Amino acid sequence: MITERALALGKKRSTIREIFEYSMRRKREIGEENVFDFSLGNPSVPSPQAVTDCLKELIENETTVALHGYTSAAGAMAVREKIAKKTYNRFDFKANPELIYMTCGAAASLSCTLSAIAGEKDEVLVLSPYFPEYRVFIENAGATVVEVPTKRDTFTLDIEKIKNATNKKTRAIIINSPCNPTGVVYSEDDIIALSDLLKEKREQYGTHITVIADEPYREIVYGDVFVPYIPNYYDDTVVCYSYSKSLSIPGERIGYIMVSPQMQYAEDVFYAVCGAARSMGYVCAPSMWQRVVAECDGIAPNIEAYNENRTLLYNALTEIGFTAVKPEGAFYLFLKSPMPDAKEFCEKAKEYELLLVPSDDFGCGGYVRIAYCVEKSVIERAIPAFRELYKEIKNG
Repeated sequence: MITERALALGKKRSTIREIFEYSMRRKREIGEENVFDFSLGNPSVPSPQAVTDCLKELIENETTVALHGYTSAAGAMAVREKIAKKTYNRFDFKANPELIYMTCGAAASLSCTLSAIAGEKDEVLVLSPYFPEYRVFIENAGATVVEVPTKRDTFTLDIEKIKNATNKKTRAIIINSPCNPTGVVYSEDDIIALSDLLKEKREQYGTHITVIADEPYREIVYGDVFVPYIPNYYDDTVVCYSYSKSLSIPGERIGYIMVSPQMQYAEDVFYAVCGAARSMGYVCAPSMWQRVVAECDGIAPNIEAYNENRTLLYNALTEIGFTAVKPEGAFYLFLKSPMPDAKEFCEKAKEYELLLVPSDDFGCGGYVRIAYCVEKSVIERAIPAFRELYKEIKNG
């Protein structure tokens, strides 16, 4: 009557979602101001004014059919053309609008891409720590997840470990930069080294390894940190993008897939994406939001608000005695657990109403993820709780 795999996925939500649901219950019990929820990457800064202005203009001036009607399955061509043009203006990369597929956010982008290029007997490399849903998307495509650790002192790429994990079954590697959960941005030197390695492996095995560039945090970086645009370094790249974080519209579910025109068999890869999307029902992304993101593509959110949170949280926790790598992008702090078992530490943190995500599901034990995309006042009120928590553990 039902499949066991679907039942198992439905019965057990992701750890992140479980903690978020717990926070909702706890807020109802003791009041929202008494719960410090750092579980979900839900943007706290308002959408850029350009988003609101664009929405108003569309609603006031467009007909219902034009605004809410179906587009083509891959998205409105006018939208794809604007995104391609802005990609060239920003990254000096000539994207082909015919190879762009509008999607319902990053989850749909990743699911469609993986189902298009990987299947049974294929392997997909993920760099730990990594976003837990990668495993769900990869296994749903029928492929096997291969975890490759990053360097544990910096969480940057370990090229030697990637080399050792790559073989003739390797079909793709997912690169998420800025990274969820560490906030690390992979340097240009790292991306060049990775590109060189994958080219070597292509010659060695006579296969093609696709880089899936998962980039929902591309605009959220601090200072003068440079985020390499991977298609400029490696031809066999598919970009999976979402506007959830950059435009603070996660609930609207809008993004795209861009198949690099430099990719071998790029047109066939795109058609495979179309076929995968069709088979999963990911056709015709929300038409009004396609129009909005076409106009607002490339606009950054209020980075300074996130930067203030980052600085406040990092400085306060390291002063207390915690250890973490200061994030260069995204809005997560990856904190080393002061207890051997990160899950046990997170349970202890609950006693202080601190809701943190243990790193076990990220493919890396001994850490916790703190999403600091919250109101600054939440962090300010939480700092005494972190101090008391640390004191109890160290004096325990």
